[in-house]
Amino acid sequence: MTIYGCGQDEATLFRELAAHFGVQPIITEAAVSEANIDLVLGNRCISIGHKTRVSNPTLLALSRAGVQYISTRSIGYDHIDVEYAGSVGISIGNVTYSSDSVADYTLMLMLMALRHAKSILRRADSHDYRLNDTRGKELRDLTVGVVGTGRIGAAVMERLQGFGCRVLAYDLHPTASASYVPFDELLRKSDIVTLHTPLTADTHHLLTHQHIAQMKHGAFIVNTGRGSLLDTDALIPALESGRLGGAALDVLEGEEGVFYADYRNKTVASKALLRLQQLPNVLITPHTAYYTDRALSDMVENSLINCISFERGEAA
Repeated sequence: MTIYGCGQDEATLFRELAAHFGVQPIITEAAVSEANIDLVLGNRCISIGHKTRVSNPTLLALSRAGVQYISTRSIGYDHIDVEYAGSVGISIGNVTYSSDSVADYTLMLMLMALRHAKSILRRADSHDYRLNDTRGKELRDLTVGVVGTGRIGAAVMERLQGFGCRVLAYDLHPTASASYVPFDELLRKSDIVTLHTPLTADTHHLLTHQHIAQMKHGAFIVNTGRGSLLDTDALIPALESGRLGGAALDVLEGEEGVFYADYRNKTVASKALLRLQQLPNVLITPHTAYYTDRALSDMVENSLINCISFERGEAA
């Protein structure tokens, strides 16, 4: 099988696990594109990363080269036009990985936002050890609204129980044991809103100007799901005005081509990203919540299993 978009850490795992499964991997760090279709010749299955969108012309070229199955090393499919892939004879599969990775990170961001960690760390780095001007908040005194209660959302709610805070939940398809409420009610009552729903046409810009206006004054937003769940143009003025108390974002609209790249000697074109990073009440991290030893191993192993199952006729 051909493995695209594979970093050095993933490549090591693929070589180790592929040998265990009797698979011969062709590995490249480059994202799949029309320019490197020749790497798939003779292979019906490929594995791709989530960092680069797969264009429809590339999907068509893959189909013409004989590819029938793509396993994406992610839970989300938003970087692939799944419907178009199906129309050219390619099935798409995702992978599951340790939900604890993102759940742990979500709680970390939540606590950092509530305790104004960005300002504290910056001041300490410049040897200013005075107390912050604004006191932090304790989770036990707050209500947290969890939007999306799949594996990761459920793991976040499980962790929140240990802090003694009130937890509200919203999901179009409730599955977890939780206090589910309508979306508008969750926004009105939550001190923190954390996003864990998949990105689809229905959830694109789930939080808009209108929704943010319904939230508590001084509330926080945490997003470790997908950047486009949140309307960035609505978020920035709400943070600037103090309407929102802060935001902790591991994902961002327009992150493609910026996150995972070294921009120390380059100009970042995204005005939204630059503005958010200037704000003292905003934490930005580069889509790294999933990135743990266990989660990466899960991704690699399940991607191999997906392709083996397809070859055996066990996967759709």
